[in-house]
Amino acid sequence: MAGPSRILVYGVYGAGKSTVAEDLARRLGLPWHPVDELTWEPGWVEVPTAVQRQRIGAICRQPRWILDGAYGPWLDIPLARADLVVGLDYPRWLSLWRLVRRTARRVVTRERVCNGNHESLGSVFSTESVIVWHFGSFARKRRRMRRWQADPGGPPVLLFRRPADLEDWLADLKAH
Repeated sequence: MAGPSRILVYGVYGAGKSTVAEDLARRLGLPWHPVDELTWEPGWVEVPTAVQRQRIGAICRQPRWILDGAYGPWLDIPLARADLVVGLDYPRWLSLWRLVRRTARRVVTRERVCNGNHESLGSVFSTESVIVWHFGSFARKRRRMRRWQADPGGPPVLLFRRPADLEDWLADLKAH
C-alpha cells in the first residue's frame, strides 16, 4: 500500500498498538498521537468525552496522522477520516500474555504510562484494570475489525492475525 497518511492502528489491549504506531510514524514520517495522552489526565482522571471528541477531531482534521487506538465514544471520528486501518487481530493468549508482561514490568519499574500516570498493584487488581478491560472487550473489538474489513464503504483494513505477518508488511514499507 503506497502512501497512507491517516492511519488508525486498532486492536485489543496488549496487542501492541502503540509499538506499531510508533514504528509506522518513524517509517512513514507521519505524526503519531498516543491516544492515552489525549484521554487521561494526571492522577488517572479521565478526560470528559466531549473534550476527547474535540481533541481527536482536531487531529483527524489534519492531513497526516497516526492514532494508536480508538474508543467507542469517538470511534466514528478517525474511522471516517482514516485512509488505512491496521488491525491487530491476534489470538487472545498472545495479546493477554503481552498485556500481563507489560503491566508487570510497568508496576515493578514504575514506568510512566501517560501524563505522568503509573500502573500499580492496586490498579492491576481493581475493576478498572486494563486486564479486566481486555477480557471485557476482546470479542467485541475482534468482531468490529472483521466487520470493518468486510465493509467496502469504509477505509481499507489490513488485518494481521500473526505478528510475523505484520513484520513482513512493515519490512516492505520504506523507512524514513
